[in-house]
Amino acid sequence: MVVVDDTRWGHSLSSAHGGVAWRPAATTHEVLSPAGGGSLGTVGVASPGDVETAARAAALAQPSWAGTGSSARAAVFLRAAELLAAEADAVARWLVREGGAVAPKAAFEIGLAVDELRAAAALVSHPIGELLPGEDPGQRGMARRVPVGVVGVVTPWNFPLILAMRSVAPALALGNAVVLKPDLKTAVSGGAIVASLFEAAGLPPGVLHVLPGGGDVGEALVVSDDVDMISFTGSTRVGHRVGELAGSRLKRVALELGGNNAFIVLDDADLGAAVNNGWWGSFVHQGQICMAVGRHLVHESLADEYAKRIAELAAAHVVGDPETPGTTLGPLISVPQAERVERIVAGSLAAGATPLVGGTRDGSYYPATVLTGVRPGMPAFDEEIFGPVVAVTTFATDDEAVELARETGYGLVAAVHTRSLDRGLRLADRLGTGMVHVNDQTVDDRAYIPMGGLGRSGNGSRFGGHWSIEEFTRWQWVTYRAVPLAYPR
Repeated sequence: MVVVDDTRWGHSLSSAHGGVAWRPAATTHEVLSPAGGGSLGTVGVASPGDVETAARAAALAQPSWAGTGSSARAAVFLRAAELLAAEADAVARWLVREGGAVAPKAAFEIGLAVDELRAAAALVSHPIGELLPGEDPGQRGMARRVPVGVVGVVTPWNFPLILAMRSVAPALALGNAVVLKPDLKTAVSGGAIVASLFEAAGLPPGVLHVLPGGGDVGEALVVSDDVDMISFTGSTRVGHRVGELAGSRLKRVALELGGNNAFIVLDDADLGAAVNNGWWGSFVHQGQICMAVGRHLVHESLADEYAKRIAELAAAHVVGDPETPGTTLGPLISVPQAERVERIVAGSLAAGATPLVGGTRDGSYYPATVLTGVRPGMPAFDEEIFGPVVAVTTFATDDEAVELARETGYGLVAAVHTRSLDRGLRLADRLGTGMVHVNDQTVDDRAYIPMGGLGRSGNGSRFGGHWSIEEFTRWQWVTYRAVPLAYPR
């Protein structure tokens, strides 16, 4: 159940006994605006028992959906893309009010989600197998990709719509059923809207279930015998727990976790371009992105001027309610999250970092902040900040830059700025990340690229394009004969 002041998205999807229904939950959660704490409505909260009911219903519905013709399946996703594009203003309003996004971030996220739906429609036309040689002339064989079955999808609050769609859409397109658990902080934009879109697009009953809830619901999803795979996007700490639970049950798991991403500015870089890219990579959506620039590693010959210029850009940010025209930096998702950023900055200052601008929290608002003199061992270097903070660390050589970049064990994305493309690509080879951008910033995603990280950032899973086929299907070997053999041979 969802009760909101925008009745177009006034539902939450759940399931019971093989049929899909919009139904009330035993308990509810009040959705609060991070901009001022005002109530946006209430959402139903699932229980572990609801997970078992939904997972069983999904398992029963999945074979029929997998047997649906490819054109009919593709049509669902194309229709959902059309609906989302048509309702972009209404969806953006929820991303702003519920998630604290400024308008350009909301529009960007919706565009990504539309692209994911269109890419999912295209997946059904990809080859799904290979012919294999038989043991003798009477045997034929094939290796084919078949659906995993039921995919449990657990998503966070920072990009709730796209991070749900990135797993839900390809998993469904490839013939799986899905149980989605969005974060309660963004249960409308990351859950109810997803359910409404697919319902309106004609997805058959029982194939998708949306169950907002807390950690107990997430764990119930991971351990359910009716869930064949888990796609988890969230913190490294929780990802470890998901991996442990899934691994103990020999269950496939795709983990897209945190990032403490290095933005490396070499001595031959275009300083103006580097400042522009580094500023954007740290402050977009208040830094609450796993791909955000976490550490600015700047050659010692450029560091002072780099920090000075980026501090000027930071000081120009307008902090406030994202619904207010002119606001460029909205609130963090909650007061506890802002307090966490405050702790990281205070700990780094106590350890010797120098503040150039910002650093004073006001409720859930945290200003654009620039720190210099940051070194390994300081919280601003070692931890994923997830807030609007630029932490500048200097280096003297390319080797030292690589060593600093790899220091934290995260391996999601990195960026390198240099006027020498060859130098940038050689450095990229050494960074140990799932993605690298030369002469760009770190926050980039597309529906057609292999998105994913390594080390503390994930288990090497890849989302996007034809790589989604590897994630959400499994190989099956099939042989056939016109005439059975007689045994023993």
